[in-house]
Amino acid sequence: MKLEGSCQCGAVSFSLESRTPYPFMRCYCSICRKTDGGGGYAINLMGEADSLQVQDTGGSKSSFHAVIDDKESLAERHFCSDCGTSLWLWDPRWPELIHPLASAIDTPLPRPPETVHIMLEYKPSWVEVPEGPGHIHFQRYPELSIEDWHKSHGLYET
Repeated sequence: MKLEGSCQCGAVSFSLESRTPYPFMRCYCSICRKTDGGGGYAINLMGEADSLQVQDTGGSKSSFHAVIDDKESLAERHFCSDCGTSLWLWDPRWPELIHPLASAIDTPLPRPPETVHIMLEYKPSWVEVPEGPGHIHFQRYPELSIEDWHKSHGLYET
């Protein structure tokens, strides 16, 4: 599925191909929450890095490396320096992947059959996490990767 996204002010837009377009996983870690998630979490998708096309009017796309336990993360978090919109994450440990934020995607996304909540150990007390059928919870990382989750639900696009 081709995903198209942009920042709020329109200075940066992008597109990429994704075999895993279902926005099923909410991350509550402090980095995602503070840089990407007004609801107390961020939703990351997965796309193919070699298909990424970026339009940047005026050099507005920037990136930074978050600090985790006094160490700089290898992952590059890309955003618009004009409006502050978080766009995607790229990590050199998995160079073939781009993780766009669902909040930056303009393409209609399919509704996931369940929601996986991760990094709950780090969520603030004011965030209420839905429970019940269709909600899976992990204190840290889930058992399945984004690709494996899509495959296990018959949703991986070939």
